[in-house]
Amino acid sequence: MAGGTLGGGEDDEIITDINVTPLVDVVLVLLIILMVTATAIVSKTIQVELPEAQTGAQGDTTPTTFAISIDAEGQLYLDRDPVTMDEMRARVRAAHEEDPEVRAIIAADGRIQHEAVIRVIDVLRQEQVTKFAFNVRPGDLSGGGDEGE
Repeated sequence: MAGGTLGGGEDDEIITDINVTPLVDVVLVLLIILMVTATAIVSKTIQVELPEAQTGAQGDTTPTTFAISIDAEGQLYLDRDPVTMDEMRARVRAAHEEDPEVRAIIAADGRIQHEAVIRVIDVLRQEQVTKFAFNVRPGDLSGGGDEGE
């Protein structure tokens, strides 16, 4: 009469207690697996003293990325520094000569004219920077549609 009551109670009573022992066992096993896996992943690299070479890649191998912003007044910023279009062109050209994989992220205020953004894109393309993206604010994905419909 496993799980029954003492004193000769009925066997068909509903068990209302929750047994958390199997849950704790499973969680502890998963925790141990996670700890062993994390330790194995971290220890894959071997600490070595690397020799110097004149032709080796210097520093970080990630491509240079510019942050180009245009505020509501049309002021142009390159990496938070206010610049003119010619100054931006010179800095982009210099960066492209140093790193041909240079990229740009363009953030433009929604109230500026479309022409200002096109001018920035035109300068980037003239300087052979073809990898660029637009920074936007995530909107409602409910499919509300355009206002002009």
